[in-house]
Amino acid sequence: MSRLLLAAKAAFAAAIAWYLAPLVPFAHDEYSYYAPLGVLVSMYPTIADSAKAGLQAVAGLAIGIAIGLGGLWIVTGPSPRILGVAIVVAVGVAIGGIRALGTGRDWIAIAALFVLLLGANDAGGFSVSYLVTMAFGVVVGIAVNLAVVPPLYLRRASTRLSQLRDAVADRLDMLATAIADGSAPDPEGQRYLTEILDAVSADVREAARSRKAHPLARRRRGVEEENDRRMRALENTVRQTLELAGGVAALPLSDEAAPRRAQLAEAVRATGRAVARPIGDPDAATAVDEAERALARVVESVPPRHDGRISPWTRTAVDVARIIEASRPFT
Repeated sequence: MSRLLLAAKAAFAAAIAWYLAPLVPFAHDEYSYYAPLGVLVSMYPTIADSAKAGLQAVAGLAIGIAIGLGGLWIVTGPSPRILGVAIVVAVGVAIGGIRALGTGRDWIAIAALFVLLLGANDAGGFSVSYLVTMAFGVVVGIAVNLAVVPPLYLRRASTRLSQLRDAVADRLDMLATAIADGSAPDPEGQRYLTEILDAVSADVREAARSRKAHPLARRRRGVEEENDRRMRALENTVRQTLELAGGVAALPLSDEAAPRRAQLAEAVRATGRAVARPIGDPDAATAVDEAERALARVVESVPPRHDGRISPWTRTAVDVARIIEASRPFT
């Protein structure tokens, strides 16, 4: 839905830019088609990204136009036009390697080539029209993005964080089953958890960017702070869950270890229930307490070692304890 809204705003802004382009001062009417192009380079899912990309594109165009004018000066002498093409492309691509120019890097060589090939008859008029009309389209694109349903993705990020929370809880439940059965954890589950963590992290970062320059940003400050806290906690939870999955394989499979495996499985399952509790759930604190009590029973049953090495039971118990601790601030 957000992509369709972005497409509708881009179409609306492009139409406005095309219609008003002939009124732009210092620009010729025949170059009005650059105004919708300016809209396209500035239409991003967030206002901050739109402004940043638009300014970078205009900066890249200005540099490219300067290179193109230099190329025209070269070919006005005895040098053949083919040499000018080679020079402006080479210089444009070389300068385009400057990372600080961002998306504007892609426009340097293009603008230089356009000025050299299309502006030979009226280099000054074409260059000014090209730059001013594109800049006008950028301004229209940013203005429409800001005025028409300005994007704010904080609620969507919150929903995605809840999905990640549920995925971690499901993974903990599957690990509990593997511990009780003495089976190996499914590696696909670990890969899925890593992939969804990366995807949700990207969504949370985009949501944070959507607050910048947004008219409702102050009102939603609390939502962003809550998302940040949840993201940090879930990152820790995922990391410890993956550590726990790696430690399960080292647990003893003997008959005498079966009762302790059952205790650990119950502690992991209780931890999964605590992780699954949504923010504000009145039973969340009780779930965390139950997980801690279940883990304490595991720790009490682990026999001491005198060889200085850490028991695999202790290692997994530490992982579970860290997961519980990450859930505590939200109870």
